[in-house]
Amino acid sequence: MIELSEEQRMILTTVKSIAQEKIKPRASEIDEKGEFPWDTVKIFAENGILTPLLPQKYGGIGLEYLIFSMILEEISKVCASSALILIAQADGMLPILLGGSEELKNRYLPRLSKGALSGIAATEPAAGSDILSMRTRAVRKGNVYVINGQKCFITNGSVADVLSVYAYTDPDKRSKGITAFVVEKGSKGLVYGKNENKMGMRGSINSELFFEDLVVPEENRISEEGKGMENLMAALCTSRLFAASQAVGLAQGAINEAVNYSKQRIQFGQPISKLQAIQFMIADMVANTEAARLLTYQAARHIDRQNWPLVPRFCTMAKFVASDTAMKVTTDAVQVMGGYGYMKDYPVERMMRDAKLIQIYTGTNQIMRLVTAREIFRE
Repeated sequence: MIELSEEQRMILTTVKSIAQEKIKPRASEIDEKGEFPWDTVKIFAENGILTPLLPQKYGGIGLEYLIFSMILEEISKVCASSALILIAQADGMLPILLGGSEELKNRYLPRLSKGALSGIAATEPAAGSDILSMRTRAVRKGNVYVINGQKCFITNGSVADVLSVYAYTDPDKRSKGITAFVVEKGSKGLVYGKNENKMGMRGSINSELFFEDLVVPEENRISEEGKGMENLMAALCTSRLFAASQAVGLAQGAINEAVNYSKQRIQFGQPISKLQAIQFMIADMVANTEAARLLTYQAARHIDRQNWPLVPRFCTMAKFVASDTAMKVTTDAVQVMGGYGYMKDYPVERMMRDAKLIQIYTGTNQIMRLVTAREIFRE
């Protein structure tokens, strides 16, 4: 059992209330229309949970990663797209928080707690899992950098006010030649391409971005030249925890729907919950989700305790175990509900579509297993 303080319990109670009363009723409409839910952003900002990991001196509430994991889980039970808003916000914030100068932090981070949105821009058409194949370049000219290149699948891309952008400043140095920059919305040379039409997570924006002689001042550089890859890996590691938390919540939401349905659906003169075949499916769904939840919480604990040698391994394990579990659980939830589960009148078909993305983003689960194995054999 996880021991929580009274304040932590109050936060989670508030989040659960928001999820059930304000987010759940909108989840189907958000998915159907494929529109970014600005009203949800406003709800998060008004309740102080848009940037809960942000330290208090920058306008946040300085929550532990474990509690943020639980917040993501609670929201994902009813709407994974809405949880992805918080994940994208954290993803864009953390590069600045982890590597930015104090001046850079003070300039941008307080805005994020008040409703400004952030994002992280690293993925390119030829650089997904193989991030070193990125082609975006940042050339220094005096006290500015000129960026040219392209990014794709960027969460919050066209709606973000602040983007953490990664580019080569010295391609010959490979991983030691990547540098990170803060780019503001509306900057001359920042061109928006299409917003993707996705299978799931349809309430989250994923965009193409083009940089055409985009001028970025030197003071917008995150950390030193060549430290971008280090910064990105630290941010991605925590993002994998967030993805795992989202997956656990999504799986739990599907379980809740399947259990409630099986108690009410009458076949052969009794609720289908009385059938052993259904009972076995539900038992597996619950057991596997509980296991994924505990692994996810353990990963969060390692970050909170700053047990850095174990953080990469546990975050990657949590991500692939939880997202594979969510995919299996949501698929089984559709099966439990039969033909009705396949219809858009019930949320499990949306949950199944949403689950697929978590197996892919922040690093495919095949890459996650590769990273985990590398950490194991490094010992």
